[in-house]
Amino acid sequence: MARYTESSCKLCRREGTKLYLKGARCNSEKCSFNRRPYIPGEHGSPKGFVKSGEHGSPKGFVKRMSDYGVHLREKQKVRRIYGILEKQFRKYFKMAARKSGVTGENLSARQIILHGHVRVNGRKVNIPSFLVKPNDEISIKEKSRNMNLIQEALESATESSQFEWFSVDKDKFTGKLLGIPSRDQIPLDIDERLIVEYYSK
Repeated sequence: MARYTESSCKLCRREGTKLYLKGARCNSEKCSFNRRPYIPGEHGSPKGFVKSGEHGSPKGFVKRMSDYGVHLREKQKVRRIYGILEKQFRKYFKMAARKSGVTGENLSARQIILHGHVRVNGRKVNIPSFLVKPNDEISIKEKSRNMNLIQEALESATESSQFEWFSVDKDKFTGKLLGIPSRDQIPLDIDERLIVEYYSK
């Protein structure tokens, strides 16, 4: 399966916003986006840097983007947040479109899953795109619980335990999906309308 192997910080710079792909590092002074908040490559020079929203462009873009470009960038931003391929993203979009109602620290988590440290309802899962269902229990393999990566992820998950749709038991290294969250319960700065319009063209 195809995988992105280049610098993940370039993804944040390309989308003009922090995608928080490296967990706590994104909130530190080491964050590449803080030092170079413009798109990577020869066309990303800070000389013509504009702030987000100016001339209808996200950070790092000098020229005004076309409508297609705005839709594409929003779709790419969400796809990169979740670390999935275009084929998978389109599949999830079609699944969401069939449902009733309104349609519309990730790299670390992927690494933990790919290396076989995660169990869902007691069974090993090493596919990051695995879909969990309400009442599924996610746990960490007992031999993996002392790893620094696991401990850091657990602290981050505990801070997010205020979500009504997900509970975390720090002592048991488990989490449980209590229900499918509504859009207003997901704290992501995205505009689903642009993605719907992108795939409707």
